[in-house]
Amino acid sequence: MQCIALSLVLLVLAGSALAQTPPAGTDSTQPPSSYYPAPPPLQAPTVEKGAPVSNLSSPLAGGQTAPTRTAVDSEAEAQLFAYATKMVWGRYSKIKGAKPGVATVTKTGALWTIKGRLDSVAPGTEGDWVAIDGVVERIAANNVYIRGEVAFRVAKVQNGTACKVGGLLHFRRSGKSHVWRLAEGDNPCDGTREMFDLAYEKPAEKRPVPAQGKRT
Repeated sequence: MQCIALSLVLLVLAGSALAQTPPAGTDSTQPPSSYYPAPPPLQAPTVEKGAPVSNLSSPLAGGQTAPTRTAVDSEAEAQLFAYATKMVWGRYSKIKGAKPGVATVTKTGALWTIKGRLDSVAPGTEGDWVAIDGVVERIAANNVYIRGEVAFRVAKVQNGTACKVGGLLHFRRSGKSHVWRLAEGDNPCDGTREMFDLAYEKPAEKRPVPAQGKRT
């Protein structure tokens, strides 16, 4: 019985040794791969570089051709916009002491231009300002399109560097309102909705001066 048991043990050990023997031609000393599930590519994919976004300038700079005439699709809108001489800056307009700025709409031949600036005087905002400078490309019903730029200077944004919105700017008016609001009114530096408006300012009526009679 002891001989039989010893034979069975030898057979089990022999089978285990055969199971652990690697196939012929295999290097049992090769270390396992450290890449899982697959090795990295030999070369990373190439990336095309776009134009740098630093040192952006006015959309009318760099030799670009400015419009030579303003397309007027609505005479009624043009008559209103001719007196869009008041600037309102929504960021500070509700602060006590805030005052509007002044814009000048100029018509030279068939070309309209606009330029203006609002220097904030509300408490705590002194030194902040907003300015507009551009050429009016088109005047349509309830819509005015200006090619130029609007710059916002806020002391707490970009360390006081003016943040500009430039290109073709769209000002919209609703219904019977006499206010045109800049559609692209988000500050490009901090995302704040600036609510920048150009408002109609009724021109002062010129009253005739009564003629004085000659004294005798």
